[in-house]
Amino acid sequence: MAGYSTTRLSSKGQVVIPENVRKNLKLKTGQSFVVIGQDDAVILKTIQPPSDVEFRDLLKQVRAEAKRAGVKRADIKAAIAAVRRRSR
Repeated sequence: MAGYSTTRLSSKGQVVIPENVRKNLKLKTGQSFVVIGQDDAVILKTIQPPSDVEFRDLLKQVRAEAKRAGVKRADIKAAIAAVRRRSR
């Protein structure tokens, strides 16, 4: 367990994660989080990129699902082009 400590919200909306918590959770500079606000709680969940094996498995699942749905490469290219046109 990481323990607990108190901290404050700055005028810029920043919160310092206390050193003892950072050390216990082995958090590094630049670590990414997803932030969840629920009732009166703010939850920070670390984001970890998938391992190479996990990524390959996800890609295999996506390809299989796309094949079942009848999605073609041309469909994907068309969707990307449409989004790029909208973002200009």
